Amino acid sequence: MFAFCKHCCRRSSNCSKARCDVLLPHCYYNNKTVKTMSSAAIETVFGSLDKYTKGSVEIISGQASHYAFSNVFEVAEKSLPYEKVVVGLNLGYVIETLRAEGQSPWYTAAHDEFAIVMDGEVRVDFLKLDAPLSAGEGTQLAGEIPQGKPMGYVLLKRGHQCLLPVGSAYRFEASRPGVILQQTIKGPLSVEKWADICFK
Repeated sequence: MFAFCKHCCRRSSNCSKARCDVLLPHCYYNNKTVKTMSSAAIETVFGSLDKYTKGSVEIISGQASHYAFSNVFEVAEKSLPYEKVVVGLNLGYVIETLRAEGQSPWYTAAHDEFAIVMDGEVRVDFLKLDAPLSAGEGTQLAGEIPQGKPMGYVLLKRGHQCLLPVGSAYRFEASRPGVILQQTIKGPLSVEKWADICFK
């Protein structure tokens, strides 16, 4: 999920001296060095469902089993289509990885959600619900054919983000496998697989 810098940020001018003694997710540079005529440059390499490198974390203190480390592409590769696997959790708010493949069920929520496409191309159709969900946390199933007025659709490619607004139902569709990150609240469809994500 994060790009951990193998050699930390000790050599980077972007980090203060106070933060240079640990390896943290704030080191957002990829560690692949490319030599140029003038100096060494950093090349960012984007992963995909078909080609990714999991990476690793260098443990400064503590035990490896205390760290949750997930690669969203690896999680999506091993998941069922549109299975909402939690890869980040903070006080009930979650980031979930979804394998986008084929057509999803209709979903809704009593609060706004957000989706970012990390790989592939995903269409998101929207309905303005006649009877929107007014309570509950997290993503909910909206039914096979929700009653509402079509609002249109958006077509997302890698790096594109869209709002999944409260009061609406939405459905994902992808002609080939892709990866979605969804920001929401932990709910009945959220799947936790920490035993598979944490270091052994």
